[in-house]
Amino acid sequence: MLDQYQKINAIRRKVFEEVARLAYEGGDYKRIEELPYKICEKSVGRSSIFLERAIVAERLRLAIGLPSRDEKNHEPISKGIEEAVKTERFYEAPLINIIDFACNACPVESIFITNACEGCLAHPCQNVCPKEAISFDHGKSVIDQDKCIKCGRCLNVCPYHAIIKRERPCAAACGMHAIESDPETGKAKINYDKCVSCGMCMVNCPFGAIADKSQIFQVIQTIKSEQPIYAIVAPAIMGQYGAKVNLKTMEDAFSKIGFDGVYEVSIGADLCTIEEAEDYLKNVPNKLRFMATSCCPAWSKMAKMEYPEYRDNISMALTPMVYTARLVKKMHPGCKIVFVGPCAAKKLEASRASVRSDVDFVLTFEELNGMFIAKDVDFTKLKAQELKNETSADARGFAVMGGVAQAVVNACEKIAPEREIKVFAAQGLDNCRKMLKDAVDGKYDGYLLEGMACPMGCVSGAGTITSPNKAKSMVAISQKETPLKNSTESKYKGMLPKLD
Repeated sequence: MLDQYQKINAIRRKVFEEVARLAYEGGDYKRIEELPYKICEKSVGRSSIFLERAIVAERLRLAIGLPSRDEKNHEPISKGIEEAVKTERFYEAPLINIIDFACNACPVESIFITNACEGCLAHPCQNVCPKEAISFDHGKSVIDQDKCIKCGRCLNVCPYHAIIKRERPCAAACGMHAIESDPETGKAKINYDKCVSCGMCMVNCPFGAIADKSQIFQVIQTIKSEQPIYAIVAPAIMGQYGAKVNLKTMEDAFSKIGFDGVYEVSIGADLCTIEEAEDYLKNVPNKLRFMATSCCPAWSKMAKMEYPEYRDNISMALTPMVYTARLVKKMHPGCKIVFVGPCAAKKLEASRASVRSDVDFVLTFEELNGMFIAKDVDFTKLKAQELKNETSADARGFAVMGGVAQAVVNACEKIAPEREIKVFAAQGLDNCRKMLKDAVDGKYDGYLLEGMACPMGCVSGAGTITSPNKAKSMVAISQKETPLKNSTESKYKGMLPKLD
């Protein structure tokens, strides 16, 4: 996870910092050739400093929006950089990339017996094996991998805990089961027909072999063009940059890196809440057996991919990101919008043709941090200026697991207090899939369902910086700071019909 792999995180964030600095300084961008040597003065633990620098070179290309290459490519890092300078450049598939020569070709899922086996007389592992895959050699248990179905029964009954299950960390983290194995090299590869770009594989790879493309370069080019540019920030931003960057200092922090203003995406979350509440009250159970929230793009895409016949049961409300972007563009005609959040999948959402006119760029909190560092922003010297974006406590709660559903329930209680709203929420795509299957099977008739691809919700997204528990606490504090409690109190709700 992002808060565990510190060496990998340090390089990942140094790449964002140097790309941001390169973009701000301008000039001859072929200076990018020097950056692997600046970033990697010594190896962090790979077999060779040369390998380390080669991997960083591919991370740099991805960070400026260019495709990564394999080890057979001998072209300069800067090859094609003139394309990266274009502000209108958007993500080219694939968004999530495996840097081939960084992959360790970890063993695929297997259950095996360690040296801790005592060769006990009871042989419980053999007794419970449904495929007779366990035999004994010199008194020790041995598993025939050709027969083993990885059910884990032997693992659960061993009195010495001598049997373990080993799985690729990236594959274990992928709720879409999109991580496959190259038959020739044994290295991981992504099945993009399944991938929803949640980024969980990326932050769970202990070799730092997976990276996504960035728009840092293009955002900074737009800032330098003097075209009006506004940031809209997801509620999970609370605590990401420490206590000094809060709702009172955020305006100053963003102005120091070139933004003309900043708005909370919680504004759009209020509008999304109202629409989902009205849709639920109108359609469930009369037209739909159940309704699911749609603000998590990875969950929403998975649901529509795997159960296309139930796509209408996923709320048709626009996401908070899109609502907020449309509002800000109404306030500031001709401006550019940068969504800043914790989510890799938001990049994929913003690349859709129906969203591109609303959201021009997407940055994660990690990428934004690179811009702060590149401009030497001192968080301790920020000026306090309260954001004038009136938003509700319920909307800010979208950042944490269960917050979206609770906001909708609270809105429903205001609109139709006589209705009882039943709710079920799931976190992680495997659990979301099970929830949806149960709903299709009739277990959740009449329910409002919430799906979140990331454990604990957006506060543990692939682009976050701080620990999920700390971020969750900071979100709770921000909820207490707003006088508005319910989304139905939003002053922007009168604009809702104009945005459909």
